[in-house]
Amino acid sequence: MTEEILDIPIKETALYNFHVQSGAKLVPFAGYKMPVSYPDGIQSEYFAIRNEVGIFDVSHMGEFTISGRGAKEFLQKMTINDVEKLQVGEAQYSAMCYPDSGIIDDLILYRKLDGYFMVVNASNIQKNFDWLNEHKTENVILKNVSEYYSLIALQGPQSRDVLSTYTHANLKMPFYSFEDALVCGYPVMVSRTGYTGELGFEIYGDANSLIYIWAELINAGVKPAGLAARDILRMEMKYCLYGNDIDNTTNPIEAGLSWITALSKGDFIGKDALLEIKKNRPGRQLISFVMKERGIPRQGYEVFVDSKKVGVVTSGTQSPQLKTGIGLAYVDIPFHKIGQNISLQIRNKFVSAKIIKPPFINETSLHC
Repeated sequence: MTEEILDIPIKETALYNFHVQSGAKLVPFAGYKMPVSYPDGIQSEYFAIRNEVGIFDVSHMGEFTISGRGAKEFLQKMTINDVEKLQVGEAQYSAMCYPDSGIIDDLILYRKLDGYFMVVNASNIQKNFDWLNEHKTENVILKNVSEYYSLIALQGPQSRDVLSTYTHANLKMPFYSFEDALVCGYPVMVSRTGYTGELGFEIYGDANSLIYIWAELINAGVKPAGLAARDILRMEMKYCLYGNDIDNTTNPIEAGLSWITALSKGDFIGKDALLEIKKNRPGRQLISFVMKERGIPRQGYEVFVDSKKVGVVTSGTQSPQLKTGIGLAYVDIPFHKIGQNISLQIRNKFVSAKIIKPPFINETSLHC
């Protein structure tokens, strides 16, 4: 991450004191001191979210508001999904691209009564804001409100039952919708979203509100979880991580994000390049694979078929549930097909693996 290389002060989230007092292992991440794991360990956190309920501090994420008469048209131009389909109370997964189709960032866009609320990756806040500002028209009001928001993610099959004790919000809201509501008496935005593949909710609010809500949930027995467990959970669903699986050298089509790329809508930045890629077909594809032998794949490992290099690993880990190594990789077409046997070069050894259809874990409660 750029923030770790440059001499930029490391920030702390509103929940930093809790993490320290809990004995969390803290690491610099996207300019913040973030918990990578807690004393009970990564596996304990992982299984709490897959089987019960856990909570993440994701306050490092960035938030923008976009309003004004021209907000919708502006966002149609800047993002690749169809903003026209977004109704008040709904959220939309999307991305922004450069003219050459390279991905600037993936994001979530919320439509509120008074405009739009955009959530972006922590490492890209300033880059995204500058890009939007550069293209903003006079009838658009753009604000970076990242400093005003904290964010926690309550995830797991028991998340609805637990949260219902503290709010009258409609927690049976559809996936990718939201509601402004009171939680523990504090005004917040409750969103039916998450990065784990499980039933879950993300809660946006000011620092004081979320410190209190976090404490109430922890006191109720909800297990705190860190970045390491979150990374395994998202990988098992083939959710892309910016900086690993997508960046300015990758495009949405090869990254498997055609489903959020509305090529049938009007003009948007990157559309011409994406149409050209679709016409000529991408040369590679982001795939999911499982190890057939012992070994943990890591970003940068090379992928081979019959001693020919055909790709590179972008993300990898050991799945606690599958008890095997799993990963994502860009693989040259036509070696990208499900069932294809591949090898990874781990140090000086070739270790066998197989391309599978994602997600890795099917028994999730995502759409409950």
